[in-house]
Amino acid sequence: MSQVRDKNVGYAVRKGYKHTEAGLIPDDWKCATLESVATLSSGTTPARASHDRYFSRGTIPWVKTMDLRNTYLVDTSERVTKLALRETSLSLNPPGTVLVAMYGGFQQIGRTGLLGIAATVNQAITAVQPRNNLLEPRYLLDTLNFRIDYWKTVASSSRKDPNITSRDIKAFPVPLPPLAEQEAIAEALSDVDATLNVLSRLIAKKRDLKQAAMQQLLTGQTRLSGFGTKQTGVQETAVGSVPCDWDVSSVGAEFEIQLGKMLDAEKNVGVPKYYLGNRAVQWGRIDVTELQTMPMSKTDLTKFRLIDGDLLVCEGGDVGRAAIWRSQLDECYFQKALHRLRARDNFNSRLMIAFLKRWSDRGILRNYVTQTSIAHMPKDKFETIPLPKPPQSEQTAIATVLSDMDAEIEKLEARLEKTQMLKQGMMQELLTGQTRLI
Repeated sequence: MSQVRDKNVGYAVRKGYKHTEAGLIPDDWKCATLESVATLSSGTTPARASHDRYFSRGTIPWVKTMDLRNTYLVDTSERVTKLALRETSLSLNPPGTVLVAMYGGFQQIGRTGLLGIAATVNQAITAVQPRNNLLEPRYLLDTLNFRIDYWKTVASSSRKDPNITSRDIKAFPVPLPPLAEQEAIAEALSDVDATLNVLSRLIAKKRDLKQAAMQQLLTGQTRLSGFGTKQTGVQETAVGSVPCDWDVSSVGAEFEIQLGKMLDAEKNVGVPKYYLGNRAVQWGRIDVTELQTMPMSKTDLTKFRLIDGDLLVCEGGDVGRAAIWRSQLDECYFQKALHRLRARDNFNSRLMIAFLKRWSDRGILRNYVTQTSIAHMPKDKFETIPLPKPPQSEQTAIATVLSDMDAEIEKLEARLEKTQMLKQGMMQELLTGQTRLI
């Protein structure tokens, strides 16, 4: 690859490219401030005290930061009335307007949306209307999303959360290929977006189906072939109704529960060992990519060592979140933020995770939580939770059905992640001119 030395920046750049405020771009591309190629405006929040006048039965979409998803926007969580549009500084932005969030810290600033509808915005959003024959809206959306980290270089605030201003957005440097090339880039990335949308909708549908299956199978409302009938009858428990031919035990009766080792730098002595904390345990999976170590004594090495099949349950934070240890490491231990469960009499651990997820979703675990600075579930309360106990063969059958559904969702999520990586690579190539479509 041939290079030339750019006199303005003092280092070699790829031949046919130039250094600009927007980075390295092809010589035949321009670089312009957003203000020079678009019209920018903002909005307001009509007085909440006049809710009946400005919000009640409103029909005009009103966009807030949380409505922005870095993609097309065709609906909003709130709407305003025609009176709000007439009596306040709100204005109606046409479809094709690109929206940029200004407030809310690094998790919010720079979030974008592309209006597929006419809509108003609040004061936390800048509305950008690209000028005809200069800037393609979809290309601008992709550019803003690709360069999201730019805002960290200009954000400032006297408050805790950094913000950006309309002045920052006006000064945003936009690499400008010819309009036809902008359209070609936007079209190529839109094709990938369409695939991402299909996968996202399919995953959401599969999750809904699994949720419905859990409701039916974990309460016995639906029995798998060969297990029970509707004539069996139901019995009521503190965790919901279950068939009369199921036993009702308790978590403590079915599992030996051990709380993990206290993390105390002053008191802990021994050999440093990797351990799992709360964040490592997600629903149905364990992340071992960022584990830390803590000293373990000889007693600790026996008491807190994990073995294949151990069920780990979050004691605090997202109480009840659980996953099974599958010997991802040859040797690993666990910290006090986790309970370790070992079945006393072969209760199916995969089924136990399903019960925990259902109890978490339905708020049942809140009845067994102690609230101090953060919610946590002590061992003595955890042990008392009633646990429906189908026959062993039915436990296995239910767990297998739900696990198969999880596996299908995981495959789709893997496809989604690969497609997202593909799009990121395409953006790197197309939005910097390293690959040219025209």
